[in-house]
Formats: sequence, structure tokens, C-alpha cells
Amino acid sequence: MNRSAHIGAPSHAFTAYGWQHGYLADALQAWTEDLAMTEPQATHFGYVHEGAARLQHNGHAWMLHAGQYFCVPGRFTLSARSSRGVIMRRAGWRGLFMIGGPVEHKGRLRYIDQCSDTTLVQPVRRGDPCLNLLYFPAGVFQTAHTHPSDRLGLVLSGRGTCVARNAGADARIALEAGMIFCIHANGRHHFATDRGDEMRVLAYHPDSDCGPADDDHPMINRTIVDGVSARNLAAIRTTGDTTLERS
Repeated sequence: MNRSAHIGAPSHAFTAYGWQHGYLADALQAWTEDLAMTEPQATHFGYVHEGAARLQHNGHAWMLHAGQYFCVPGRFTLSARSSRGVIMRRAGWRGLFMIGGPVEHKGRLRYIDQCSDTTLVQPVRRGDPCLNLLYFPAGVFQTAHTHPSDRLGLVLSGRGTCVARNAGADARIALEAGMIFCIHANGRHHFATDRGDEMRVLAYHPDSDCGPADDDHPMINRTIVDGVSARNLAAIRTTGDTTLERS
């Protein structure tokens, strides 16, 4: 496996990767040919960047086309069929099976500096990983910022620039469709686009600080007993461990 020595290194904010089949970093890999994922306790988030691929899981099969994404817990196989794409791995966590897309052009949620975001795969529980679409309109110059954990990404379309603090100095990295990258935890960076160029990016987050929780989700909040939400009625709340999906 070709694993990056930069993952987790605080002095290095940004690493770009080429289209090499197999692992590019500990939680990131690309495919250009058939592959099989064999870990029963891992979940993989993926995206078809070009072509079409056949996904097989638990005795079922689906054809996925460019622009589609997936979340698959446990074992699966992917028949590349002249496609290429990326996969992000979360070990020791069991997500919900999902196939979606093709992704929309712009995000549905406001982000920063006129950028927008759509959470494509939502956290199953608060704190769980998620997969996102980021949209950068033309003429954006983001505020410099950091993230508390690694961000694994793929430029879906368009072009732009990432200014990242690498080895103590700001480096300007040209971004274009098909670039695979990692923004390392706490690495200072920002994105920019020229006036005539917009850009779309797929971004995997290994954690989150939002999403449903046992005391805050649509079912419990909107169950009303004599005018009171069941969220506030401890006597009728379900108790015990309900996290079987994580086993």
C-alpha cells in the first residue's frame, strides 16, 4: 500500500494524490480496476468520477454511473468496467447502506464566503461521519480556516486554487477536476476561484457535531402527549442500548 507519510502531520496542511489504483492514504483509496473490500466492521463512502461501475453487496447488484455516490457497510465488490472513482474508509463503524446521485450542481445549505454545501450522506447519529458536496461560485476568496479532523476530497468539476500552510509557508496549489486530496487536521488553508471559474468538490468528514441523538430526533421531538413533546417525558422514553447498527 502506498500510504502518505503526511496524514496527521500538523506542519503539512494539504496533500494531493495521483490516480493510482489502491490506497493513497490510511482512509483514502482510488480505483481504476476491479476491487474487493473485505472488512466486515468498516464502512466505505465512494464516488464514481468517470464511467460506470457495478457494485455488489449482500447478494444484490447495482450499476452506478458518473456523479453517483454510495455508503456501504461491510464487505462488497466493485467491477470497474472502465470507470474510476474514490473511496473513503471508516474503520470500526457500521453505517447505513445508501446509493445516491447524481450530485446536484450547487449546495443547498449556506457555507462561508458565498460558498454552499449539501450533506449527501447524513450522520446516522450525532458525531458520525458524513459525505458532502461543496460548491464554490466564480470569484470566491475564502477566509483562511482549519478543520479539527482530516478532510478527504475530490474536485468534481471546475478549477480553483488552495492556499495551504505547508512546512511553515503558504503554498498555492492549482485545483482542477479529478484531483484527489487531503486537507490535514488543523491545517490552515483557504480556497479561491477566478472570476470566470466555479468549482465543485466532494468532501468526506470522519466525524461531525450535528445529527440525530437519542434525545433529539424527528420521531421523538414530534411525538406529542397532551401538548408535550415526548422528548421532555422521561417516564415514557425508551431505555437501554439501541445502537445495534454499530455492532
